[in-house]
Amino acid sequence: MKELKQLNSAQVRRMYLDFFKQHGHTEMPSRSLVPVDDPTLLWINSGVATMKQYFDGQVVPDNPRMTSSQKSIRTNDIENVGKTARHHTMFEMLGNFSVGDYFKNEVIPWAWELLTSDDWFGFDPEKLYITYYPEDKDAYNLWKQVGVAEDHLIADKENFWDIGQGPSGPDTEIFYDRGQAMNNLPEDDPESYPGGENERYLEIWNIVFSQFNHTPEDTYEPLPQKNIDTGMGLERVVSIFENAPTNFETDLFMPIIEQTQALSAGKVYGQDKTDDIQFKIIADHIRSITFAISDGALPSNVGRGYVIRRLLRRSVVAGKKLGIEESFLASLVPTVGKIMQDYYPAVLENADYIASVVKAEEDRFSATLNGGLNLLNSVIDEVKAAGETTIDGQTAFKLYDTYGFPVELTQEYAEDEGLQVDVAGFKAAMTEQQVRARNARDTDNGMGVQTGLWTDFETPSEYVGYTDLEVSDAKLIGMAVEGSYTQSATAGQKMVDVIFDRTPFYAEMGGQVADTGDIIDNHGTVVAKVVDVQHAPHQQNLHRVEVLTELKQGARYKLVVAAARHHKIEKNHTATHLLDQALRNVLGGRTQQAGSLVEADYLRFDFNHFGQVTPDDLDKVEEMVNEQIWAEIPVTTVETDLESAKEMGAIALFSDKYGDRVRVVKIGDFNTEFCGGDHVKNTNELGLFKIVSEAGVGAGVRRIEAVTSAAAFKYLQTRADLAAQAAASLKVTQLPELPKRLEELQDQLKAVTKENEQLQSKLAAQAAGDVFKDVQTTTAGSLIAAELNVAGMDQLRQLADQWRSQGHSDFLVLATEANGKANLLVAVSDDKAKTVKAGDLIKAISPAIQGGGGGRPTLAQAGGKNPAGIQAALTQAVEFLNH
Repeated sequence: MKELKQLNSAQVRRMYLDFFKQHGHTEMPSRSLVPVDDPTLLWINSGVATMKQYFDGQVVPDNPRMTSSQKSIRTNDIENVGKTARHHTMFEMLGNFSVGDYFKNEVIPWAWELLTSDDWFGFDPEKLYITYYPEDKDAYNLWKQVGVAEDHLIADKENFWDIGQGPSGPDTEIFYDRGQAMNNLPEDDPESYPGGENERYLEIWNIVFSQFNHTPEDTYEPLPQKNIDTGMGLERVVSIFENAPTNFETDLFMPIIEQTQALSAGKVYGQDKTDDIQFKIIADHIRSITFAISDGALPSNVGRGYVIRRLLRRSVVAGKKLGIEESFLASLVPTVGKIMQDYYPAVLENADYIASVVKAEEDRFSATLNGGLNLLNSVIDEVKAAGETTIDGQTAFKLYDTYGFPVELTQEYAEDEGLQVDVAGFKAAMTEQQVRARNARDTDNGMGVQTGLWTDFETPSEYVGYTDLEVSDAKLIGMAVEGSYTQSATAGQKMVDVIFDRTPFYAEMGGQVADTGDIIDNHGTVVAKVVDVQHAPHQQNLHRVEVLTELKQGARYKLVVAAARHHKIEKNHTATHLLDQALRNVLGGRTQQAGSLVEADYLRFDFNHFGQVTPDDLDKVEEMVNEQIWAEIPVTTVETDLESAKEMGAIALFSDKYGDRVRVVKIGDFNTEFCGGDHVKNTNELGLFKIVSEAGVGAGVRRIEAVTSAAAFKYLQTRADLAAQAAASLKVTQLPELPKRLEELQDQLKAVTKENEQLQSKLAAQAAGDVFKDVQTTTAGSLIAAELNVAGMDQLRQLADQWRSQGHSDFLVLATEANGKANLLVAVSDDKAKTVKAGDLIKAISPAIQGGGGGRPTLAQAGGKNPAGIQAALTQAVEFLNH
């Protein structure tokens, strides 16, 4: 038996990547967890998720052989984290990929070499088992040829990779036998086999042979090009090399667990199963939180931000179960950074910032958690006061959903008070929420159907729009109509795509919209209109045109960009760079672009920022941009290699998009950025810059919309006209006096409002003097019920306060009509609330006013749209109390 090598996580990762680099693969960087230009994904959730554009044929990679170690997040099984050996929210997926290059004949021998060669992983072949798709005889024969024993090859009909529309095909999975000592089942258990639900046979690698298109018609057609997609979980493989019982006892997690152990109230990892779950939850979740924030996501109540918030709250609750009462998660961030420093140095470099975000969120949740405890204690008191023994499921779910209380924690508090929790009701509420979430989620995370159109079209096309907006002799070298190549297109056809050997039309990219314009024949006739331009798989500019007369393959045409629109776009693109830099200068270096849109009429700029942007900061940003415009700074561009551009200090927005040669746009000494877009020659061409709006649009993402040049002047002119109209209405002769006049009017309004409230209170008090004298007798107790002519619910509540302090009766039911609506209020004395709750009474009588309401056992209120039903509601109150 071969002795197992001792490799740590950094060594395993590097060995895998180096192996495939030696076999001609390009090492791709681990991309941001926040997907770029992929709205179908909440997070990057696998290695292949970053390769979709290559596999569905949208883009042809520089090298069809690629390898990566991709950080990923999945939260569909978050409740299992800590309870199992291998569930994680964040993990790393090692992978090697082939786009139309090698296939089974190459990848299977390579896989066996990597796994068993002494130069690489050096696993004992006797420890490896392979599953394959029963109909995939090629894979079966190839595994036998490389030396896999027949009794280590297992046919499994589940070995077919298919996530819906797009590439699919059979796969083969590789399992490592950890021995019966590691198993959680008896050796003769039906599930104790490679591929079964057991801990002995650990799945470490899945190799997918993408050879079919799963079409919209639900058929499987041969792919134009066959692909290889593989995935090896780093955490699992490291657990083998480090002989760890679970993934958590590896160098990827143990430093976090050990630090948490030191912070706990004497808890020791490995001594108590319940405590171990809390240690694992914290270790797993802080990794996800740290990396997500490092990649630009921030805590919030929606989308990715909610995921971060939920993970953090689960971690805080786990910490409390370990006796950690103070904020502690922020102190774990540098530990995560040190563990991952070998491959992800940016995490440790940004540890202070990440920790500050975690600390602020943790402190905020601690206050929320205390609020949840207050609510829980109130619920416990009410349940006891009512003589009941169970906290209902909806309340338990509210504690979980709003305050982050796991139902187990609610149960613990309830048990201390001799109560139970309706767990079935909690689960029903949870299921309802999950159904709502699934219905709201965009589940289209499959790849596009691979058509092959333009994939094999490699004829180059030159973009000359940086210097020329007209080309007089462009040759039409490729044309397609409705998904098929053609030699000609006729008048009226609107879905025509064409490629020219030279073009001045910009293809949409980097937030800048595409150019539009005309295609003109040699007679000066406009034969087609360019309405959009995108990139073909080999990066040629692909023009979507509306044909007016006729287009022919091989013919030459004059191409003319709509110059006025193009120049507006240039101004807004340069303004976007100025805005980006100004935000960094004013708000701090952590601010970074999260997306942009450069149109002819306006620009939109999204940026990551933790916190609000104050009006004062916006004024500083706007002033800084305009200062650069009025300074008349030359805007220059240079094309250079990637490293030289970085040495110039160029800002890289999404570094994984850049090739070996890059274009850098430089605005004097103020801003230097990677950019392939169009820009003005001098900032003075912008004339003026004006921010139109600023708001939050997502998880830690702010959005600014702005205008330049003539659009900025028109915006300011409109505002000036509105101010002049307001001044005229208020009879203000000088515009600077308008704010003072508005302030005076506000003061007058406050005084009138206060006087009105005082009068209403007096009227209510007068009305109460008569109302409180009319006391009725009911079976349940004494009752005062009346309709009053007061201003609304506030006055009814004031009367209820007087009634309670003076003890006029056991029950009070008041009603009033205000603004065409009916208002009802029910108050119950403290003694009677033990048998008759105000909320029950309000629910019984509010249908009479076509409304609904609720409240506490001693006070409830309702509103309705039928004031005519008020008397009926009062009558029903008497009937309710007489039963």
